[in-house]
Amino acid sequence: MTFEKLIAGIQPIDEKKRQAAMERCDQLVKPLGSLGKLESIACRLAGIYGEVCPEIKGKAVIVMAADNGVLEEGVASAPKEITAMQTLNMVKGVTGVMVLAKQNGAQVRIVDIGVDAELQGEGLIQEKIRRGTGNIAKEPAMSREEAMAAIMVGVRQVEALKDEGVNLFGTGEMGIGNTTTSSAIVHACFPELPIASITGKGAGLTEEAFLHKQDVIRRAVEVNQVDGADPLDILAKVGGLDIAGMVGTYLGAAYYGLPVVIDGVISAAAALLASRFAPNAREYMFASHCSMEPAYQAIMERIGLEPTLYLDMRLGEGSGCPIMFSVMEFACAMQKNMETFAETAMQDDFLVDIRES
Repeated sequence: MTFEKLIAGIQPIDEKKRQAAMERCDQLVKPLGSLGKLESIACRLAGIYGEVCPEIKGKAVIVMAADNGVLEEGVASAPKEITAMQTLNMVKGVTGVMVLAKQNGAQVRIVDIGVDAELQGEGLIQEKIRRGTGNIAKEPAMSREEAMAAIMVGVRQVEALKDEGVNLFGTGEMGIGNTTTSSAIVHACFPELPIASITGKGAGLTEEAFLHKQDVIRRAVEVNQVDGADPLDILAKVGGLDIAGMVGTYLGAAYYGLPVVIDGVISAAAALLASRFAPNAREYMFASHCSMEPAYQAIMERIGLEPTLYLDMRLGEGSGCPIMFSVMEFACAMQKNMETFAETAMQDDFLVDIRES
């Protein structure tokens, strides 16, 4: 598939089915709006799947693992080797996202898209574009061709899993230093925002290192002369291979008409770029938890999404996705299995709409 065909194939969701789902939801034996976000989630899923009573048949989190050259600048408290170690721990099934996904019954597809090591493990998908990116404080992260190739890796993972029966996706990553690349993407997209307001301490920086991280982000956008109106330019110059792969996950899910869940700030940065490549892709995205990273809220406000869960999470890996999968399954169960007032022969003239109260 060409990238042009991919973008052209991303259509709006079925608004008529969403409205029909809303009508059914309002007839269920409950006060109007009393199940809150479960109702809006069910109706959005109806518009995506084209079914008034949507059904989740298979779930998968796609984790993109890659190293980031900007780590040379001392922007993270953990060493680069942690990327490879944690990727292998994922393969073993012992990390946060793996445990949560198992509890939910979701599978996890781990993709080596750019780890700076030769990794082997049962189930590890080998799609390495290159061994880590360039140091964005001095040079582009990658070429435009490499960024595009990484995007298409994500698209192919969605296609493969769709063919296996998966119809709900989540985005995850593993790559030390990727909160820096995420903030650099946000800075390139929204230069009017103070860098301090979109930069976090990641996995635990000192105050001095935190100030240095802000300077690195500023330099990255300046040195590379990033075109903030060109999402591919942003991705290639200050992004990461993990983020590029997740952009492909979002675009692939939207192309095939399937919902996809955002995890934390890094997957949110990828969602931001995906929505710039294809504005309709946003209609297929669901925000899971409210990340504690500062850039997260700035992204959500600008792409028009609102997180569902407030759990003070900041792990990454895609760890919020299996939790959100469960919420979405609850929403589908509500829509399908609750009966209407007519079906129960109950009067509904006493109902008050409490959605705005």
